[in-house]
Amino acid sequence: MIKNLHRIEWFVGLVLLQVLILNQMHVNGYATPFFYIYFILKFNSKISRNSLMLWAFALGLTVDIFSNTPGMNAAACVCLAFLRTPLLRLVTLRDVDDAFRPGIKTLGVAVFFRYTLLTCGLFCSILLLIDTFSFFNLPVLFFKVLTSTLATILCVFCAELIGRRNSEKRF
Repeated sequence: MIKNLHRIEWFVGLVLLQVLILNQMHVNGYATPFFYIYFILKFNSKISRNSLMLWAFALGLTVDIFSNTPGMNAAACVCLAFLRTPLLRLVTLRDVDDAFRPGIKTLGVAVFFRYTLLTCGLFCSILLLIDTFSFFNLPVLFFKVLTSTLATILCVFCAELIGRRNSEKRF
C-alpha cells in the first residue's frame, strides 16, 4: 500500500514537472527533455510486464491529456514499457532471477548509461516519429531525436545523482 502511494506521488510530480515546465522548454526548437519516462525506468526489474504497461499507459495518457497530444505519449510509453525488460537484460550481466531497481548505485555508471541511452533513444524515436509522421525531412527528425535523447539523459542522470546524494545523507 505504501509503495503504491509512493508511486502515485512520483507519478503526479513527474507529470506536473513535464506538463508545466519541461514541455515549454524547446532548446532552439529541437531538444525537449522527456523526463517523465524516469518513472518507467525506475520500476523494479521483477515487475510484471502487464503492470508496467498499465502504469506506462496511465502516465502517457495523463501527459497526453494535459499536452493536447492525442495518444502519442501513451503509445510511446507503452512501447517503452513493453521493451524495457529485454533492454534491461541486454545491458546487465545479472541473472534473470535477481530483483533490483535500476540505478547508478545498483548497475554502475557505465551500464546505467547504456540502459538510459537505449531506453531514452527508443522512446524519443517513437514519440518524435509519431509526432512527425513523415520521413520527408529526415535530418531534422534525426537531430530532434538526438537532442531530445541527450536532454532526457541529462535530466535522468541529474535526478540519479541528486537521489544518490540524498540517500547517502539519510544513512
